Amino acid sequence: MNVAAVESWIEAPLRRYVDDARARLAVLLHPSGQVMAQAGFTRDVDVMAACALAAAAHATSGELGRRLDGRAFRGVHYAGAARQLFLSALELPRGTFVCLTVFDETSSLGLVRLYFEEMRRELVAATPAAVASRVAPMLAADFETELNRNLAALFSGPRGEAVIS
Repeated sequence: MNVAAVESWIEAPLRRYVDDARARLAVLLHPSGQVMAQAGFTRDVDVMAACALAAAAHATSGELGRRLDGRAFRGVHYAGAARQLFLSALELPRGTFVCLTVFDETSSLGLVRLYFEEMRRELVAATPAAVASRVAPMLAADFETELNRNLAALFSGPRGEAVIS
């Protein structure tokens, strides 16, 4: 499966998670919608749409949880006719990230949750110390530049040229 990450320490844990959980698609993003890694996507426009929708769903479900139960919902699951979706936050030394996972009948919510927790532990252990202390706030002025840089890194070929499917 096609797996790409903006930072190399993210790639191996995400690859293991997708393989072990038998996921069809996965994207790891900042709660603002900035993509950090993706697996299974072939077009950058799909990654952008998934990140925007995942960030909005995460913010909405978090606020609904706070209103209903006094704390944000930890994870959201949707079971469709052919595919299922699992959306959950990860607390890493670098901050909070969100993971969107799409899977089908070849997997189950139990497997996805089990391997999600393993991926979280691996990412916590893999976070470089220098990266953990360098948490910069997301600025609206930098968002488009960062988004384009990250998408270029995720979808570039071996010599930096864009890969179009």
